[in-house]
Amino acid sequence: MSTRPFRIGCGAGYSGDRIEPAIELVERGELDVIVFECLAERTIAIAQQARAVDPSAGYDPRLDERVEAILPEARRRGVRIVTNMGAANPPAAAARVRDIARRRGIGGFTIAVVTGDDVRALVTGGGFSASETGEALTPDNVVSANAYLGAEGIREALAKGADVVVTGRVADPSLFLAPIALHHGWRLDDWTLAGHGTLVGHMLECAGQVTGGYFADPGVKDVADLARLGFPFAEVDADGSAVITKVAGSGGQVTTATCKEQLLYEIHDPAAYVTPDVAADFSGVCITDLGGDRVRVAGADGRARPATLKVSVGQFDGWIGEGQMSYAGIGAVARGRLAGGIVTERLRLTGVPFRELRCDLIGVDALHGPGAERGIEPYEVRLRVAARTASAADAWRVAREVESLYTNGPAGGGGAFTSVRQVLAMRSTFVPRDRVPWRVDYETV
Repeated sequence: MSTRPFRIGCGAGYSGDRIEPAIELVERGELDVIVFECLAERTIAIAQQARAVDPSAGYDPRLDERVEAILPEARRRGVRIVTNMGAANPPAAAARVRDIARRRGIGGFTIAVVTGDDVRALVTGGGFSASETGEALTPDNVVSANAYLGAEGIREALAKGADVVVTGRVADPSLFLAPIALHHGWRLDDWTLAGHGTLVGHMLECAGQVTGGYFADPGVKDVADLARLGFPFAEVDADGSAVITKVAGSGGQVTTATCKEQLLYEIHDPAAYVTPDVAADFSGVCITDLGGDRVRVAGADGRARPATLKVSVGQFDGWIGEGQMSYAGIGAVARGRLAGGIVTERLRLTGVPFRELRCDLIGVDALHGPGAERGIEPYEVRLRVAARTASAADAWRVAREVESLYTNGPAGGGGAFTSVRQVLAMRSTFVPRDRVPWRVDYETV
């Protein structure tokens, strides 16, 4: 067990995140571990589709770019890397890390691959249904099914000397809890300490959100130098308390306000934030500003982990046909509404079947619906018409009706845009924990 603070940073909060702040963390953060959290619910379902077409694909599309940028300096400084960039194909992702390392002449380290989260065969084998709809899950209606694994596999990999750990679907805070617990010698079934580690992971997992990115609101919550926003790291003590901070001189800020907003992010019940590792209790968390972009977080607790694991299920759910058109000048709102009405009536007259239809004026009523507009009427609007259909052909009929407004609709329309895409609906189910075995494989480069 170590008594010194453990320094762990977040190099990405989603798949498309910036890379420069992660480089800055590795070069100047004096880190023990950097975590790249790159999976959203839909991300892995899309990756499963890619893998179905090409068995060597299915990992994060920016993996190569991140590894090229981070690995050389991380190896020089002894910074271990933990990431879920394996997405739907962790072994292929690990192979890419190996190939990049060999090409760059980097060796003498171990890559570990944590698998077991892909449970499509289990949930489509009978007896499981989507929690949101009650629909039985079958091979015909499930694109992907990935269980949220916890910290166990990552901890084992690090304990056996892995320098780079690649996973698929692992719960976001578990990516951080595993190295923290290993460093400080915590048992994963010490629920209070697991709650502390989960709190730290939750504070870091979205990267720039806690350093002021998503927090910023000009004139209300001003944040300096957002173009150079720094990503966070934590100094975690053996008792589970931690200081959230960032590299000195980087953009953004770490304050009690940014930390409180992140603490509440995606939390349904602060007293029972359920993860695969613990039912964390954040209701007693104390956040203290130490000054200089340093904020202490402490006071988490926890109860026994759940007997089931949540599974993120991807299902095809029809098609969306979309068209957009801009109107500007005096009467732009009235012309935009008239255009939306024309498209709606055209769909009725031509018999286009749809399950849902939206006609929005972006900037006027797209978020809050009709009657939500406030203040002075805008001088320009963007009409967006979108319908959910059962087929791609019907979706295109919707999109083309908007495009036809060029010469058949109200005056002044321009900038038409059309698209059709298949809907990938994300649903969930729960499976017994003991039916989801994980494993770790190793390769020395």
